[in-house]
Amino acid sequence: MSMYAIVNPATGAQLEEYPTISDQDLRGAVQRADAAHVGWSRRTSLGERAQIIGRVGRLHVERRQELAETIVAEMGKPIEQALGEVDFTAGIYEYYAAHAEELMADQPLDVPAGTGGSAIVRRQSLGVLLGIMPWNFPYYQVGRFAAPNLLVGNTILLKHAPQCPESSAAIERMFRDAGVPADAYVNLYATHEQIESVIADPRVRGISLTGSERAGAAVAEIAGRHLKKVVLELGGSNAFVLLSADDLGSVVEAAVAARMFNTGQTCNGAKRFIVLDELYEPFLEAFGAALAALVPADPTEPGGGFLGPLSSAAATDRLSAQLGDAVAQGASVVAGGGTPDGNFFPATLLAGIGPGNDAYSEEFFGPVAQAYRVASEEEAITLANDSPFGLGAYVFSSDREQAVRVAEALDVGMVFINCVSGDGPNMPFGGTKRSGFGRELGQYGLDEFVNHKLVRIGGVDA
Repeated sequence: MSMYAIVNPATGAQLEEYPTISDQDLRGAVQRADAAHVGWSRRTSLGERAQIIGRVGRLHVERRQELAETIVAEMGKPIEQALGEVDFTAGIYEYYAAHAEELMADQPLDVPAGTGGSAIVRRQSLGVLLGIMPWNFPYYQVGRFAAPNLLVGNTILLKHAPQCPESSAAIERMFRDAGVPADAYVNLYATHEQIESVIADPRVRGISLTGSERAGAAVAEIAGRHLKKVVLELGGSNAFVLLSADDLGSVVEAAVAARMFNTGQTCNGAKRFIVLDELYEPFLEAFGAALAALVPADPTEPGGGFLGPLSSAAATDRLSAQLGDAVAQGASVVAGGGTPDGNFFPATLLAGIGPGNDAYSEEFFGPVAQAYRVASEEEAITLANDSPFGLGAYVFSSDREQAVRVAEALDVGMVFINCVSGDGPNMPFGGTKRSGFGRELGQYGLDEFVNHKLVRIGGVDA
């Protein structure tokens, strides 16, 4: 069996296999991407690249149903959420197309007094980049990496997750159909061992990975030996800090969405719910009831349910083991639990988790939430920061000044106050600590793999 295969997580049926690339073809792909860089970055104007990137976005819209159905089959995303992912991804391409001139504008600098002349910082491409992408957002993850870097003029080699071969092929087709040169964006069905050689290749100038801590550490180690820049977006165990509420019902709705979107398989999802004493019991009761009412459903059914299956049997086994260990180490199941039905995992709420429990510091990638009681704002901040991860956090409070104060004290890359799903194409995405480093999206994402070239002109002003 090829490592690149579609195994429908809802049914367990294997649908199709895709052969891995040969070593010879892989070397040829790197060579062609390197050769394509000059033509793409210097002979194609910024305006032309922007128009092509905009067409990629429009193709996502035109093909949204087909694209969405593909990832439902590959990784089990409920169809309505899959359609939403396609739409959001289209918006990323459209954003970079619409703001190309602004994002790539030269930055003028003041020159020392009396020296005359002028100085600017100009953004230029680096060359070939390697993207290593995960399965949980097959289009969005590629879009936030590929859109800005193709706009800059970099060329891309893209290794997608082994369970997403058809969606990765569909992305490559859209680039071709939009007018991206064949060798400027290359989809690779490569093994982990083959990718090591790509990272080491001197023609590859940077690597962006979204994935596990283990994968990030391995890629960073190889890249470091070869002096390559890396952007890593790794795991997260985001805190959802509840300090006060005028409407607890709306907060509970936000909590459900923050934890259970994409069947809980979201790096930036809320996972640890940290609640002040006076709200803890009513929140726990309402949140537990809301989770118990969620029933995993056929992901192909429009409006069929909020939860689909977990992405694979391996993911189900891993989450089941984590849940069992958490309970064995003293956690209590407030809602849900039980045995999964195939890869359909019940929404579950845990409480009573202490620092001695493995669950206290692990990421649960699936529909399992953790509740913690705290006595003060200071204790909430301390607990939220007591994590190896630092991707993001959510703060809910009816006191805006308090919410901002707490947000500033959290050691994370992103904080969302009184909202979920508040991200956008112009907003930087990334974390701190073991959640990785670097940013994607917006100006910050575009500037990650750019040569910020100083151009200093002496003499008369120019």
